[in-house]
Amino acid sequence: MDVRDYYQILGVGRTATPAEIKKAFRKLAREHHPDKKPGDKAAEQRFKDLNEANAVLSDPDKRAKYDHFGKDWEAYARAAKANAGTGRGAGAAGDPFGPGGAFAGYAGFGGPGGGNIRYEFHTSGPGGSGGAGGAGGGGFSDFFEMMFGRGAARGATAGTGGSARGGGARMGREAYAMLAPAEAIAEITLEEAFHGATRIVDVGGRRLEVTIPRGVDTGSRVRITGRGPDGRDLVVVIKVLPHAVFTRRGADLDRELPVTLREALLGGEVTVATLKGRVLLTLPAGTQSGKSFRLTGQGMPRLKSDGPGDLYVRIRVTLPTHLSEEAREAAAQFLDLARQPDPRR
Repeated sequence: MDVRDYYQILGVGRTATPAEIKKAFRKLAREHHPDKKPGDKAAEQRFKDLNEANAVLSDPDKRAKYDHFGKDWEAYARAAKANAGTGRGAGAAGDPFGPGGAFAGYAGFGGPGGGNIRYEFHTSGPGGSGGAGGAGGGGFSDFFEMMFGRGAARGATAGTGGSARGGGARMGREAYAMLAPAEAIAEITLEEAFHGATRIVDVGGRRLEVTIPRGVDTGSRVRITGRGPDGRDLVVVIKVLPHAVFTRRGADLDRELPVTLREALLGGEVTVATLKGRVLLTLPAGTQSGKSFRLTGQGMPRLKSDGPGDLYVRIRVTLPTHLSEEAREAAAQFLDLARQPDPRR
């Protein structure tokens, strides 16, 4: 591992408070998050370095050890690895700072120099107990990873399912949670999805007004930078409520239009309500029930491309009911003249 100046990586002084470290980390991590620069290896490495620095400086014990060893961390790591397997590397009780350990007697870590800092680590390697203070060849590996936060860097990159172990995974999850955007749900009508809308959402006790663009659909996500809790981004997830008349298919709309027997038989102009307003549809004579007409450009606006979708109007012929005797006789005479063939043959 390269020796790094964690304070320089985060752009803070060595006397920086925990709050200043936290603020600097969040700002830089948002700026260099791999999701914002896909495929940029330099940004990915920078993001890992930031997590690594934060994993050490945000933990009081780790920061104290880092301040104590400084640039000599790598040398102590090599010495401890060289001692592994000789009986000197782990110490009598599996403690690298205990008697016989690689850091035995080092001032400030339980040796004669005083100090009350105590570091506990876990291992599942050979000779390890699986609990605090576990030892053996794998013990120092886990200790070194936890001290420097490499697991934290991997854990943050992979989210909560990262491959880091022990404290590294924990730090990775904490870093990921700190960077993950806050979420809120906004329910809107189809008309609001068509025209655009604003919504007030409650996030962490704060009421925020969110502008919802035209063309959103259920599952659309509106991201607002820096407006969430602790300065995180806010993502508003859209849910479009069902409509009584229109059914949506992406940018296209479907609706049913009831027409009279006269309109279907003789044809004519009928009024169709759309989300834009009312338009006239010309029905040809003899329009069958179930026939669909396409009204170009009368659908939903598209969120990320030009031009709206279309409206498909399906005809439903409604027959007259409660006929008088005179109307029944007239209908019979008409049907005799029409001589309609059997549609079931």
